[in-house]
Amino acid sequence: MRISLFLLCCVALFASCVKDEFKDDGFISDPKTGPKPFYLSKPDQFIDYTISPDNPLTVEGVALGRQLFYDPILSRNRNVSCASCHKQENAFSDPSKLSEGTHGELSSRHSMALFNLAWQPLFFWDGRAPSLEQQAFGPVANPLEMDMTWPEVEDRLNDHETYPALFEAAFGSDNIDSNMVAYAIAQFEYTLVSADSKYDRVQRGEESFTRLEEAGALIFDNETSDCFHCHNKADGQFGSFEMRNNGLDNDIDLNPGYFDVTGRALDFGKFKTPSLRNLAFTAPYMHDGRFETLEEVIEFYSTGLHVNQTVDPFMKQAFQGGVQLDEKDQEALVAFLLTLSDSSLLTNPDFSDPNK
Repeated sequence: MRISLFLLCCVALFASCVKDEFKDDGFISDPKTGPKPFYLSKPDQFIDYTISPDNPLTVEGVALGRQLFYDPILSRNRNVSCASCHKQENAFSDPSKLSEGTHGELSSRHSMALFNLAWQPLFFWDGRAPSLEQQAFGPVANPLEMDMTWPEVEDRLNDHETYPALFEAAFGSDNIDSNMVAYAIAQFEYTLVSADSKYDRVQRGEESFTRLEEAGALIFDNETSDCFHCHNKADGQFGSFEMRNNGLDNDIDLNPGYFDVTGRALDFGKFKTPSLRNLAFTAPYMHDGRFETLEEVIEFYSTGLHVNQTVDPFMKQAFQGGVQLDEKDQEALVAFLLTLSDSSLLTNPDFSDPNK
């Protein structure tokens, strides 16, 4: 009888320790237990991600970041939000070559798409932010974008009707500071995971490539076209995110790029190598949005490369003007690259404006 009672107690104790399946059952946390952890799932085809240990994801933090991402309160004229330049229907990029800021002025570079950010080591086209949290500081203070000072942002949010309670729930304090704002926005952006393209479904055995897409996949992996060196698919991202000069311009036309960050001559003309995922939604392309279509991009790499002082060693085909793909091969490569686009990112309700 004592043994049975002991076993029964053990079973009850074990059951009480088993973690229930995670559910987001509310915006405001229980003040006794604090914010609830948010579990970011890693797609099977991706390598492990990295999130700042100083900014663990919570349900309340993610929800607050989502609210801030869509709120124009962060801009001088209360007319521009993060989402103004990073639209969900465009894989969180901007269909315009340059984005319009709070005063109607245009940004200096094309807005980068925002997805799979937990797998990226540097942010902005010139790589000047080493973390997603630090990236969040940039647009607010940029005079061409939101044109606010952080003390002004803090005052606005502290005087707001609802934000102090939301920051209390997420960070344990209703005295809002700039770090808390950047951390919350970063928490939401970490959750923008894209991993359900046709390519992913083919890898999972759920679909098959067409003949044209299959031919394009072979071209992508071919040493002649050399796509895979800069857009590595082994980690699932199709982008090395390293700073490279891809032969866009002659020396006289080179934009400083990464040189503005490091001051090293060898970094002149280098920009972040982006992911090739979601190309169907993120035109125009390159740091300055110079190419309107994917076909133009492939034609550039085929016949339009420039030799300049810091061109990347992987761009060895620049010395012959490009990789010289014929029209049929270019068509196949475009078809394959379009299989990397994940339409679910555009419609996921967890990523949409919470006020609509």
